[in-house]
Amino acid sequence: MLRTHHCGELRETHQHQSITLAGWVQKVRNKGFLVWVDIRDRYGITQLIFDEERTPADVFKKSLELGREDVIRVSGKVIERESKNPNINTGNIEILVEKLQLLNASKTPPFTIENKTDGGEELRMQYRYLDLRRNPVRENLIFRHKVSLEIRNFLSEAGFIDVETPYLIKSTPEGARDFVVPSRMNSGEFYALPQSPQTFKQLLMVGGFDKYFQIVKCFRDEDLRADRQPEFTQIDCEMSFVEQEDILNQFEALTKHLLKKIKGVLLKAFPRITYAEAMKRFGNDKPDIRFGMEFGELNTLAKNKGFNVFDSQELVVGIAVTGGAAYTRKEIDALIDWVRRPQIGALGMVWVKHNEDGSFKSSVDKFFTSEDLSDWAVTTQSKPGDLILVLAGDAHSTRSQLSALRLEIAERKGLRNPEEFAPLWVTDFPLLEWDEETNRYHAMHHPFTAPKPEHLDLLETEPGKVNANAYDLVLNGNEIGGGSIRIHDAELQQRIFSLLGFSAEEAESQFGFLMKAFQYGAPPHGGIALGLDRLVAILGGSETIRDFIAFPKNNSGRDIMIDAPSALDESQLKELYLKLLPKK
Repeated sequence: MLRTHHCGELRETHQHQSITLAGWVQKVRNKGFLVWVDIRDRYGITQLIFDEERTPADVFKKSLELGREDVIRVSGKVIERESKNPNINTGNIEILVEKLQLLNASKTPPFTIENKTDGGEELRMQYRYLDLRRNPVRENLIFRHKVSLEIRNFLSEAGFIDVETPYLIKSTPEGARDFVVPSRMNSGEFYALPQSPQTFKQLLMVGGFDKYFQIVKCFRDEDLRADRQPEFTQIDCEMSFVEQEDILNQFEALTKHLLKKIKGVLLKAFPRITYAEAMKRFGNDKPDIRFGMEFGELNTLAKNKGFNVFDSQELVVGIAVTGGAAYTRKEIDALIDWVRRPQIGALGMVWVKHNEDGSFKSSVDKFFTSEDLSDWAVTTQSKPGDLILVLAGDAHSTRSQLSALRLEIAERKGLRNPEEFAPLWVTDFPLLEWDEETNRYHAMHHPFTAPKPEHLDLLETEPGKVNANAYDLVLNGNEIGGGSIRIHDAELQQRIFSLLGFSAEEAESQFGFLMKAFQYGAPPHGGIALGLDRLVAILGGSETIRDFIAFPKNNSGRDIMIDAPSALDESQLKELYLKLLPKK
C-alpha cells in the first residue's frame, strides 16, 4: 500500500506516530517559511505542514511547487494543530512532513473542486471525473450504494434470487422506442436493448424460480427530462403463486425498510386509492399527498347560473389555498398568467376570496350569490382566510391544468418538504387506452398485464371499461414503481393481442416464444419494477436523478465527456451492412 492511513482517519490519539498519506492537493497556503497543504482523498482532508526549520530542505522546496489536484504521497509525524478546525474530523491534528513524492502533476482544473464550485452543470459534466472528487457528488453516489445494498440484502433475505437477463434482445412494437443494435453476423438484422426484462422474468417464473430480482440497466429512446435518462436502473422483481395483495405487502415492506434504515422514518400502512379516485381528487395518477388542496367538483353548483364560461364546459373544478385570501390582486393575476402559459394551457381562472369574517369576494360576483359561493367553499373544503381557485374546460385537460396549479402553489408555499415522505398505492388502472392517431387500443402498462377477473366478460364488448390488475407505488408525487399480475394463460394472452391490433401471425412473430412457454405449465405470477435512480434521488432530497448517477447524459441524451453518440467509420458501417442517408 502507498499509504498507512487515509486522509479522514487521523485524530489526536495518533500524535507522534509516523504515517504515510496519499491523495490530491486541495489547497496550498504559502507563508514563506511555512507552507500548509490540504491533502484530500475519498475519506476526508488532512492538513500538512512544511516548516523551513523542521522539514528537510529538498522536501520544503518541493512543497513550494505543488499545485491544486497534484497527486502526492507524504510521510511524516502526526502533531497537534495550533489553530484547530472544528469543521473537519481531522481538525485537531496536522502532519509535519518529512518526505514528499509527486505521484502525478495536474493541470489547473477548469473549475474549483470544492463543495461549492464555480463550474456550471455542462462544464462539470464534460469533466465529470473531476466533479466526482467533490464531496456532494461523491456522497450522493455513496448514498446510492447504501440504498442498493439495503435492497439486495432485504430481497435476498426474503427469498428472492438475483438472476441476470440478456441485454441483446428482440425489438417489440409496444412501449417507447427501442435502442437497436445491428448484428454483424446476421446481415440486415438487429438486436434491441431491453426497455425492461419483462418477458425474461416471466419465463423465469415458468422455469420455477418463484422469486426473482435484478438491479438492472434498461434503455428507452425517448425525450428526456430532469428525472429521465436514456439508460436507467430498475429494481426488477417477479413472484409466482401470488395475488396483487401479496405483491403490495412485499414491496410496501421493502419501502418501509428503506425509509427506516436510510432516513430513520417509521411509516404506517400506505394509503391505497384507485386510478379513478386519484384523477378525481388530485388530477393525476401520481398524487403528492404531503398537503391538501384536494379537488372539489362544482358542476352541480356552478352550472346553469347564467355564466356561460361554466355552462358551456364539461367540468368545473376548484381547490382551496390555505391562507390565500391574503393574496393581493397582483398575486392572483400572476397565478392567472401562470395557468395561461402554453405549458399549462388554461384560458383563464375564476377566484373566490373566503374572507376571515366568513364573507366572500370573487371575480364572478355578478353571476353567483354568497350562498352559491358558500356551497363552493363546502365542496372545496375552504375555510375562512382561504382562496378558492376554479378552472373549467374538458375534463381531462382541466384536471391536468388544476393539478399543475396545485403543485405550483405547494412549491411556492414550501409544502413539498423533501424530508417528509408520503407514499401510497394507486390501483385499478384502465387496461387499455384509445389512441386517436392509430385508431386502436394500446396497453396502458404493457400487453402482458392481466385484466381484473371480474372484467373478463367486457373484453370483446366494452374493452374501454376493463380495469387492469395493475398498481403503481407513488412517493411524494413521483411514480417510483409499477407492476401488475401477469397473464399466464396463452388463450387470454391471444385475446389481448387481438384487442391491441395484432394479427395471429404478428403475435406469433413477436411473442411466439412466450405463448409457447405458457403452454408448458406457467404458474400464476406478478411483479413490480421500481426506478432505482428516482427512488434514490427522492430519498436523497432531490427530484433530479442526474445528481445520483456517476456518468449521466445531458438533456439531449449526450455524454459530453466522451462525446457520445458519435459517427461510425465508413468501414464499420460497411461491416454492419449499414449506409448513412444524406443529410437533409
